[in-house]
Amino acid sequence: MALRALARSVLPLLLVMGAAVPATATPDEASADAAVRPFATLTGTMTRADHEHYRELPFTLPAGVTRLTIRFSYEGRDQKAAIDMGLIDPQRLRGWSGGARSAMTLAEADATPGYLPGPLPAGKWHLLLGVPNLRVGAQAPWKAEIFVERGPAVTSFADAPLSDKPGWYRGDLHMHTGNSDGKCSAQSGKRVPCPVYRTLEAAAARGLDFIAVTDHNTTAQYDALRELQPAFDQLLLVPGREITTFYGHANVFGITGPLDWRMTAPSWAEARKWIEAANRAGGIVSLNHAGSPSGENCMGCGWRVPDVPPSAIGAVEVVNGGTMAETGRPDSPNQGIGLWDRLLATGAHVTGIGGSDNHDAPPADKLPNPVGTPTTVVYMNELSVPAFLAGIRSGRVFIDIDGTGGRMLDLAASAQGKTVHMGGTLEVAAGGDVSLTPQVEGVAQGTLALLVDGVAAPDLTRRIDGTDGAMTWRSDGKRHWIRAEVRDGSGRLILLGNPVYIAPAH
Repeated sequence: MALRALARSVLPLLLVMGAAVPATATPDEASADAAVRPFATLTGTMTRADHEHYRELPFTLPAGVTRLTIRFSYEGRDQKAAIDMGLIDPQRLRGWSGGARSAMTLAEADATPGYLPGPLPAGKWHLLLGVPNLRVGAQAPWKAEIFVERGPAVTSFADAPLSDKPGWYRGDLHMHTGNSDGKCSAQSGKRVPCPVYRTLEAAAARGLDFIAVTDHNTTAQYDALRELQPAFDQLLLVPGREITTFYGHANVFGITGPLDWRMTAPSWAEARKWIEAANRAGGIVSLNHAGSPSGENCMGCGWRVPDVPPSAIGAVEVVNGGTMAETGRPDSPNQGIGLWDRLLATGAHVTGIGGSDNHDAPPADKLPNPVGTPTTVVYMNELSVPAFLAGIRSGRVFIDIDGTGGRMLDLAASAQGKTVHMGGTLEVAAGGDVSLTPQVEGVAQGTLALLVDGVAAPDLTRRIDGTDGAMTWRSDGKRHWIRAEVRDGSGRLILLGNPVYIAPAH
């Protein structure tokens, strides 16, 4: 996980058999690697006198900590030394992992399995160490590094990238479980709140690389996701939630801390408290099913906050699986494409994404909007939460409407020796020619169209024939955005790409 230390650390402590003795080390100074430096370090040595005993090793947690992480290591395993680990807060036992783990993390919404999520009270905590075995004459030096975070921050449930390979990764960015209004069938066939693992199993069966479980206004799903991530080691679980207000819905990706979503007016003054908090923490805010009508059939579903600064929005859900099932079209007026185009027209670089909005997780052929329909495909440097966030922000993203797993869409733009892909910006003077090279795979027949400022250009439209030849567009020296879309033989939209941006030359 991403760790962020306090600006200043306390003196490390040297603890030997439970007796705290100040070390001669100096306080850590804020530095470039502060994010991975411990807030405090506890060290000591277990001897035969600790055999079959427990030691409570104190440390003081300051006020305002939102995540506590401890990494523990010890020597002597070659001599069969064994040290177990647990944690006690100022009021209660927070967990015990024995010898099964070498690290733990706790926050209000999630914790390492074996530990309790919840508030992290200031005061004296104790690292609880048990010694089931230590031979006569043997010693076991140990070290515990303590890391703390203040405020919401980017969080990962995986300890390391699930893949270190750069490339295209496929996922679903909108789904619900029994932690909000997701339901599925029990053994008896009765409809019950759907457990988180059902959604993960459906995503894995669909061949997805990442998902974001986005239950409404809650962080309750995060504890299950942290527990399940090791078992789903080919499926990145991105922290997400759907901020659900009277005036619109929006997903927030990448953070687990609390956000105050309570709005009583459709204004930026009301929305900014949670949007700015999410952005400050490093998350991404994405507006959901923005074109949906709001009313008794779907209260608050359409986006009705007109004065949000475009720069505050990182993404728009331009294709929603539930809306597609209702209207029969991925590009109906009830989708988010119209709002996306309006945001792009302001000059903002906002990434278009898709999500199934799945509320059930049976096999994919049993639902109108199964997990993975549509699929959002993101180019990432690796399969990790930080790389996912960077990939969405980069804009090198396309939507596979049917979640086929085999379709591909990219767009490159070149001028005066420089080439950019989707999400990139190319500066072009008036009269300058831009070479536009689309890449389409997995589509046997259909039509490729390049849209300039949201409008299809007839001279940039062609039948798909298996080739990826370049097309030329001449700049007028003004700002534009150009994106690609692919329709099948019936005219139905099946692939939707993000823009390349054209800026005036300086």
